[in-house]
Amino acid sequence: MNALVAHGGGPTSVINASLAGLVNRAREMRSFKHFYGARLGVKGILAEDWVDLLSYGFEAIEAVGRTPGSAIGSSRQKLSDDDYGTILHIFDRHNVRCFFYTGGNGSMDTALRVEQCARAQGFELKVIGIPKTIDNDLEITDHTPGYPSTAHFFAIAARDVGEDNRSLPSPVCVLEVLGRNVGWVAAATALARHTDADAPHLIYFPERPRSLDQIAADVDRVYTRLGRVVIAVCEGQMDEKGQPFGADVDRAGSTVHRLASNLGHTLARRISETVGIRARSEKPGLFGRCCGPLASEVDRCEAYACGRAAAAAAIDGESGVMIAIRRVDETLYRSEYFLTPLTEVARRERTMPDEWINEQGNDVTSPFLEYLRPLVPQVHAYPRL
Repeated sequence: MNALVAHGGGPTSVINASLAGLVNRAREMRSFKHFYGARLGVKGILAEDWVDLLSYGFEAIEAVGRTPGSAIGSSRQKLSDDDYGTILHIFDRHNVRCFFYTGGNGSMDTALRVEQCARAQGFELKVIGIPKTIDNDLEITDHTPGYPSTAHFFAIAARDVGEDNRSLPSPVCVLEVLGRNVGWVAAATALARHTDADAPHLIYFPERPRSLDQIAADVDRVYTRLGRVVIAVCEGQMDEKGQPFGADVDRAGSTVHRLASNLGHTLARRISETVGIRARSEKPGLFGRCCGPLASEVDRCEAYACGRAAAAAAIDGESGVMIAIRRVDETLYRSEYFLTPLTEVARRERTMPDEWINEQGNDVTSPFLEYLRPLVPQVHAYPRL
């Protein structure tokens, strides 16, 4: 029989590690005649634009596994009901009996629907989900491959923007961080701090909408103490009315992809108008999810292991499941991998726990830092005169 893998949603620094683990584990097990990779996700499945990944040697796949982005491309294309039947028809024609889909909660919903459609039609197909999202918002799993690397990038960004701000105070700098509905990435910027004068001085979370007046009061308090302020805020942050502070909205009609396109810039301008001090914004943007040199080695290894576990699960006859990560040792960090039903993760979004956000809604608490530190390389403080 043959197998096929596709990627869904945004790429990461380590999604290719999952691909490498999957393909080379399948190669070792000698269970597939062909192992196809669909170019550009489900779009490539429907177009039958595939590459046989087993035609590449072990070393070549391993080398690709250390690159950022998606080596086979990805897609956010929404499938119609008819598309699912078409996919099964294509799979049948090519004798594809195992389908691996790498992505977040939306992609796991797609994988679930493929599996349900196959079962309803009596079509023999094993469907395995491989977790991937920088947002860290998949349920069940301790964390998602891609998140630790992006967390590391934005912690470094906050530290170094903080040094710029310390050197020539802006005096307010708004660092816009990736994250639509959850604050996991913004929270990670707290790793940049080693003293209470270090950036970021304020962190905001989509889980806790804040009014402009509340933010302005926070800024004024920090500015009075330090004469400068660095704010980390998610691109999806909303005010108390559920609006992005007057920012322009991209894809306003979509409940899934609606997002402010200039949140940091708009918030900086409004802070300046309200508080009466100069403010600017910085937006590293997509660089934060595909920065190869700042990828976490823990993240890369766990992504690779998730791919290997997915191949083994399919050969063992599992279907309708996703690989998940469980931490088994809190003292000396160690993780293991288990299966969770796709129904438990599809379209479900895990937000930051309340107890990991401080009472004022503008910082993290110590349990969050204890959770994150084993996953991310240490963000060292710079020496100072």
